[in-house]
Amino acid sequence: MDEKSMSIVEHLGEFRRVLVISFLSIVVASFTSYFLWGEKLLDLAIDPLKGYDLSLVFITIPEAFVTRVKISVVAGVVVASPIVLWQIWSYIVPALHKNERRTLLTLFPASLVLFAGGIMFAYFVVFRFAANFLLLVAGEDLTAMISISRYISFLLAFLLPFGIIFQLPLVVLFLTKVGVLSPAALIKHRKMVIVASFVIGAILSPPDVISQILMATVLLGLYEISILVSRLVKPKKVDYEDDLKDKDQVDE
Repeated sequence: MDEKSMSIVEHLGEFRRVLVISFLSIVVASFTSYFLWGEKLLDLAIDPLKGYDLSLVFITIPEAFVTRVKISVVAGVVVASPIVLWQIWSYIVPALHKNERRTLLTLFPASLVLFAGGIMFAYFVVFRFAANFLLLVAGEDLTAMISISRYISFLLAFLLPFGIIFQLPLVVLFLTKVGVLSPAALIKHRKMVIVASFVIGAILSPPDVISQILMATVLLGLYEISILVSRLVKPKKVDYEDDLKDKDQVDE
């Protein structure tokens, strides 16, 4: 059906269909993850702590079960993401022009790769470093009694924001393509971005200074990569005009 000829009721009906199918796919994937990979997912989650002489505990009776469910739901969202994205795509594609469809078809896979790359980088590198520092700085006089639910919450709060901030180069690429950003503008606002990175790190990361500093450092590194990406995709003619504007500002 043509998007322009659809009524409000038909739009709402299509949107409800997208929500129902996406929700059911996540529920099925979550149940499957719990019963087939529940133990493996839990082992994967606590693997960063296996090198230390400590055991995770649960304080309330349902805590261990709820934690397994939480992990399974996260895994279910990941497993069902192709179906969810396809439903979103089928809903919005009739309203897009041909070049916009082509752009989104390119950006969707790249976004998934960057999101997965951000989580893997955080899990294998940053989180292990942060956990090692926080456990060692506690000292030998204290005994760690870490609740499984709080550990998983801390882990997820640490990993998911990295998947989000790894989208930065892709966002800059898109905004550069459409003419909203330029390499000159990115370089000009670098000092502001340094301050903003620590603010974002404090908001997105768990409430400890080490996690916030690590996230801010990674975000700054991604910003420098974004400048390089912007230089690569920026039309030469516009680059030349930006350089002239910057030169005029310096002369003034």
